Amino acid sequence: MKAIVYERTGDPSVLQLVDRPVPEPGAGEVLVRMAVSGVNPTDWKSRRSSAPKGWQIPGQDGAGVVEAVGTGVDADLIGERVWIWEAAWQRPWGTAAEYTLVPVRQAVRLGDASFELGASLGIPFLTAHRCLTAGELMPDTLRAGALADHTVLVQGGAGAVGNAAIQLARWADATVIATVSSPEKAQLAAAAGASFVIDYRDQDVVQEVRKIAPDGVHTIVEVSPARNAATDAQVLRQGGSVCVYADDGGAEMTVPVRPLFALNSRWQFVLVYTEPKAAKAQGVVDVAAAANQGGIRVGADAGLPLHPYPLADAAAAHQAVEDSVVGKVQITTSDV
Repeated sequence: MKAIVYERTGDPSVLQLVDRPVPEPGAGEVLVRMAVSGVNPTDWKSRRSSAPKGWQIPGQDGAGVVEAVGTGVDADLIGERVWIWEAAWQRPWGTAAEYTLVPVRQAVRLGDASFELGASLGIPFLTAHRCLTAGELMPDTLRAGALADHTVLVQGGAGAVGNAAIQLARWADATVIATVSSPEKAQLAAAAGASFVIDYRDQDVVQEVRKIAPDGVHTIVEVSPARNAATDAQVLRQGGSVCVYADDGGAEMTVPVRPLFALNSRWQFVLVYTEPKAAKAQGVVDVAAAANQGGIRVGADAGLPLHPYPLADAAAAHQAVEDSVVGKVQITTSDV
């Protein structure tokens, strides 16, 4: 099989297209013939900072067809279309290859949804799910109607996680306010389903949010806490939460202590890999349900333009994500 491998840390040039034997699934594993591999910021950050133990195929997310199963796995899974999450987390078998191995619980039935959608679900949507369910005022699970009386602020509504948060929150019937930095990104956030879009370069976010939600928002999905902490503190409602999943714009933040005391607010930091197991399991269930019910879409008309690359151009795909291209970068791995 063809696979992208790196054996040392570095820039995208360390990624090499190689031939490897197709692996055999072990106990509790499935072998998946990959169709599409999703590329996320954590892929290039790991490639630059975490030395592999020998070799590493990058790619946490992807979609394909189950080709074989190991002992203890139902053989009826063979031939099933699946989406994959965390394939390369503490394992060498990522999704940027014609085949990969994952524990069976990390291969989720995709149904009739496209492989492009399946390869977009893992990190962005599971992160967004955690951000939408970790707050004190938020439910533990998402479904249609679960957020019907809730208002959610998504800071950075044109990013991959921002897009996922908008789509999941709207599927659950929340009122969603998204902030963006340009008219072009405003169009993307609106296409994702945001109820209201605020261009923070031209509008006063606090003033605009308070017009929409006079009592404040229930939760904030936050990409840039260093820049937005003061704003977030002014738009939270009593008991509201700020869920931080990235450090865009600065690695340290300052918060106004006394106003947050008065609100009994919560600041929740989110890393999908290490979130509580029960929360992640629920996230997988809910994201799969949203996808199967048509509540999640990909493509420009869903606010998430797709940027496909062939397997041989994986380095260019990684570079595009490092350069913060707007939309979802994917690698086509094989014809399934």
